[in-house]
Amino acid sequence: MAKWTAFPYDAADYTYDAAALKKHWARLHAGDAEPWPKDEASQAAWALYHAGQFQKAVEAGLKAGGSGLNAANKAQAIYANYLEKSEKVKLALFTEVAERAAALAEAEPKNANAHYLQAYALGRYSQGISVTKALAQGLGGKVKTALETAIKLSPKHADAHIALAAFHAEVIDKVGKLLGKTQGADAATGLKLYKEALKLNPASAIARVEYANGLVMLEGDKRMAEAEALYQEAAGCTPMDAMERLDVEMAKAELDD
Repeated sequence: MAKWTAFPYDAADYTYDAAALKKHWARLHAGDAEPWPKDEASQAAWALYHAGQFQKAVEAGLKAGGSGLNAANKAQAIYANYLEKSEKVKLALFTEVAERAAALAEAEPKNANAHYLQAYALGRYSQGISVTKALAQGLGGKVKTALETAIKLSPKHADAHIALAAFHAEVIDKVGKLLGKTQGADAATGLKLYKEALKLNPASAIARVEYANGLVMLEGDKRMAEAEALYQEAAGCTPMDAMERLDVEMAKAELDD
C-alpha cells in the first residue's frame, strides 16, 4: 500500500484511549450509529480512525474483523474523499471500499454500516466519474437501495439520511425532475431527509454542508441565503474527531469562495 497523505491538522484533541473512546462513543457515532465494539482490536481501529490515522485504521480494522471492518472501510472512504489528491487513486480506493462493504453486507445483512459504506463509496465514485454516467451504469439504484436498507436497519442513522437526501438532490440536479423520477428521485423527499438528518445529529457540520448544497441544487438561488447560513453554522461547529475537523474546514472553504 502506497503511503497516504497525512491528516493535515493537529490530532491531539481527537486522540482517544479506550476509556475516553467509550465515554465519547455516542457523540462520535451520532452520525453512523455504529454500536460500541466489544473487542479491543476493533476499538483500537476506531480510535485510529477518529485520530485521523486513516491508513493505520484500515490496516488495523481489516486485521480485527468484526466492527473493525466498518472502521477500515470508513477510514478508507473518508481518506479518499477528503485527502487523496490523485483522481485515479481516489476512484480505486472507493471501488475497493464498495466491494468490501458489499461482501460484508452479504455476510452480515443486518450490519447497517456495511450497507451505508457501500452506498457512500459508490456515491462518491459516481461523483468522480459524473452522476449521469453513473446512472447509465445502474449505480444509482444500488446506492438508493443500500441507503434505504441502512435506514431500515438503523432508523437513527443520520449519515444515511444525508446520503439518501444527496442522492435525490444530485440526480435531479443532473438530469432534471422528470428524468429523476425514473431513478426514484424526488425533491420533496430529499429536503425532508436533510431535515431529518439534522434533527438526528444536531451537532453535525456535514449535515449542514450537504443540506446547504441540496437546497441550491433543488431550489436554486432563492435558497442561497439559507445555504450560506448553514455553511456559517457548519464552520462554527466543534469537531470531535478528524473527519468532523475536515468537514468544518470544508465549510470554511465554501464561505471563502
